[in-house]
Amino acid sequence: MPTFRAPRGTRDLLPAERAAFTKLESIGRDLGRRYGYRQIETPLFEQVAVFERGIGEVTDVIEKELFRLAARSDEGEAWALRPEATAGIARAYVQHGMHTWPQPVKVWLTGPMFRYDRPQAGRYRQFWQWDVEAIGDPGPAVDAELIELGARFYREAGLDDALLLINSIGDAVCRPAYVAELKAYFREHIAGMPEVERRRLESNPLRLLDSKDPALAVLQARAPRITDRLCPACAEHFAAVLGHLDALGVGYRVEPALVRGLDYYTRTAFEFYRAGAEGQQQALGGGGRYDGLIELLGGRPTPGIGFALGLDRVILALGDSASQEEGASPLAVIVGAEPAATAERLRVATDLRGEGLVVRADLSARKLGRQLESAARDGAHFAVILGDELAAGQVQLKDLQAGTQRPLPLADVARELRRADASHHHG
Repeated sequence: MPTFRAPRGTRDLLPAERAAFTKLESIGRDLGRRYGYRQIETPLFEQVAVFERGIGEVTDVIEKELFRLAARSDEGEAWALRPEATAGIARAYVQHGMHTWPQPVKVWLTGPMFRYDRPQAGRYRQFWQWDVEAIGDPGPAVDAELIELGARFYREAGLDDALLLINSIGDAVCRPAYVAELKAYFREHIAGMPEVERRRLESNPLRLLDSKDPALAVLQARAPRITDRLCPACAEHFAAVLGHLDALGVGYRVEPALVRGLDYYTRTAFEFYRAGAEGQQQALGGGGRYDGLIELLGGRPTPGIGFALGLDRVILALGDSASQEEGASPLAVIVGAEPAATAERLRVATDLRGEGLVVRADLSARKLGRQLESAARDGAHFAVILGDELAAGQVQLKDLQAGTQRPLPLADVARELRRADASHHHG
């Protein structure tokens, strides 16, 4: 039993697993570039008020899951680690006057988020997201562009079975009447409701629709549907979003009970799932429109839409196929016939690294045979053997996979390794 362990709900990403994350991050980076979204970075912690105002004070995220930081008494500001990225990006949009930039402002970030959650499979207290936002365009076409981008990310990551669920949750015109109707409906059945859900009924009745409490399942199934109560403008927007998705060939299922857990969502709300074993659904990520958020954070009224995809969830769904580490093996290992001559092995390796090649120097004072065994075990393609002839500028190049060996001028090693590496990759 080690004395110290990673904190509960966190884990170390060892090199093979980190490589799987890096691969997902590079897919996100490449797609961002292709779709015209630019990378942004916001702090890992923000003023608590950014989240309270942006996400909503009576959400689970704020009430139970926020990692609050103990501020020093002289600072007088309360901070919290970010539980999601959108509120921080929206704060940056307002702070830096991005409304003066060409609209919409399209940005992405990838990084860790923090929630004080009960740890379980695929749920961590520190987890990674790829977050994409388009701020400043109210039209339905950008909703479809963003959703298709999310669907493509899963495909390129190797998850072909991601399902898209979509809904519209209305806006400030039609949602208040719906929320009142929903409240009245649940009040009639309050006797069968657990205490925590009764509190929610008063503070945030929409959340009753996505409660996981089995006591509510029947009530949820019979509850009035927002989809049938949209105002004409919201209904038209939703129909246009679906029309654009049809034009792009993106499959979806309209799910009238889908509401997102954060208060800032309006109109389009969507989630990506995959059908798990025993038919339960595994959430992979989701997002939606937040046309009121920028104003809540002190900006002028500005529409926006975004999503966050959980990288941990994708890795979990990919299973063993995720952690095939690419490029972990060196192309060549520099070994020497003289065990103690580590400085010249290191010098040759350093020069080759300067040429952009992936090489390892054997810095152990062990016999040549042992050095070669270790190089082969490392998965290296070549060993560069330094011996007496190094004084004359010559080395031996050994192909560890073919078992062949030949002399070569030291000056030609970089070119030879590069040529062999290219034919190995394209052959």
